[in-house]
Amino acid sequence: MSSIGAERRRPTPAQTPEEREGGVVQSYSFDSYQLEEEEISKDAPERGVLALSEPDFEEPIPDDRYHGIYFAMLLAGVGFLLPYNSFITDVDYLHHKFEGTSIVFDMSLTYILVALLAVILNNVLVERLSMHTRITVGYILALGPLVFVSVFDVWLARFTTGQAYIINLVSVGVVAFGCTVQQSSFYGYMGMLPKRYTQGVMTGESTAGVIISLSRIFTKLLITDERKNTLIFFLVSISMEMLCFLLHLLVRRSRFVRYYTNHAQGKGHDPRDNGPGYRVHHDVTTEEGNGATGPSSTEEGVEDFVGGTYVRFDAPKAKIRRSWPGVRDMILHRYVVSRVIWAYMLSIAVTYSITLCLFPGLESEIRNPTLGEWLPILIMATFNMSDFVGKILAALPYDWSGGRLLFFSCLRVVFIPLFVMCVYPAGAPYLSHPAWPCLFSLLMGVTNGYFGSVPMIQAAGKVPPEQRELAGEFFGDCLQSVSFLISVLHVAHCVCMSSTAFLCSLQETP
Repeated sequence: MSSIGAERRRPTPAQTPEEREGGVVQSYSFDSYQLEEEEISKDAPERGVLALSEPDFEEPIPDDRYHGIYFAMLLAGVGFLLPYNSFITDVDYLHHKFEGTSIVFDMSLTYILVALLAVILNNVLVERLSMHTRITVGYILALGPLVFVSVFDVWLARFTTGQAYIINLVSVGVVAFGCTVQQSSFYGYMGMLPKRYTQGVMTGESTAGVIISLSRIFTKLLITDERKNTLIFFLVSISMEMLCFLLHLLVRRSRFVRYYTNHAQGKGHDPRDNGPGYRVHHDVTTEEGNGATGPSSTEEGVEDFVGGTYVRFDAPKAKIRRSWPGVRDMILHRYVVSRVIWAYMLSIAVTYSITLCLFPGLESEIRNPTLGEWLPILIMATFNMSDFVGKILAALPYDWSGGRLLFFSCLRVVFIPLFVMCVYPAGAPYLSHPAWPCLFSLLMGVTNGYFGSVPMIQAAGKVPPEQRELAGEFFGDCLQSVSFLISVLHVAHCVCMSSTAFLCSLQETP
């Protein structure tokens, strides 16, 4: 007889007299097994109970083979900025078609106002609608206006100038809603994945600008007819957006993405998890030379005692979980996350505030007698390409503190007076040579790409995995709030300038 079978065991309280004469007792408990495990481990030597836990089989971490997931995430960043960039980058076509209007400014204002509403709504729905549902709806809303405007306005020209003006603004509003929902959701999405993929999405945002700028330059160079080159320009944008959408649908089902998102949402298997599970409890009480079979039990939750083995299954207690959290819980959750990442949020807010003061509004208005309409196109292309470089540099392994990031982000305010000197005074600016705005745009793009990515990349590691989606949503809220504030300042400036001009005209009138 084995050593285990030969040892005399003291019966556990759960055993019946018949069971103590039997062979093996197995207890399967599906709830609160940690407490049982602790108690058994304390008096196991005294009781002689052999307690065996089922081994934890942790799922191996999937590998991003051939960097396919990273490439898809880079294109995801392209996908939620490409539609809006498509509308504002063909600035030459807009100025020609809507001559004498502030179409670019109106598009920017429309985008920012709608985007603010969208990000607030998305933040409310983050715990009510699934992340992939929000992203899919965003793609559909972004693609629809692109197709509509390119077919009915640019190609078929079915509308008058006034109608086309309104339709373009409405289209930008729909794009703003869809792309903002995408962007905020993707920020939360990337927070669940390793830091490298957050940097990939941020790089994709700059890639969108590079692709659109190069597309506009080549279509304008190769095709002289403005209507045809604009149509081809929009078709390239539509094709890229559809590619981004299809890749998202494929990647979301991959083992790599499901592994990280399930773990971040608490759905994955975690050996340290204290949630409900089962424990196998073996209590061997063998009478010497007696392998008799005990009687069967008819009590609820107890199987027949057959062949010397008594098996009991303890079902877990029912747990009621609300799928719609209360307002107080939502506010408290957000407060806890914001206390951890506030410096990173403020840093990225300052970075984008300075950039939005100058791009695309002021940069699109810089003119030169020699280059004409080509100068704003070149300036925007320079900014987009240097922004792309800055976001690649953000992948360098350097750990920034929130305070230092905020300090260097504030230093970028020097770009505002430099760009003002490129347009003021009107007609003969202090820095009139076209090289100056291109140089400033280059430096502003690199710093925007770097300090606009690093806070988001590093903030994800400051919060637990289950809070990373919400942290990403916070950055989306922060960006859109900054955009709204800048828009309000722009509108106030325009109103003041118009009022001043009107008062001057009244004073000059005899």
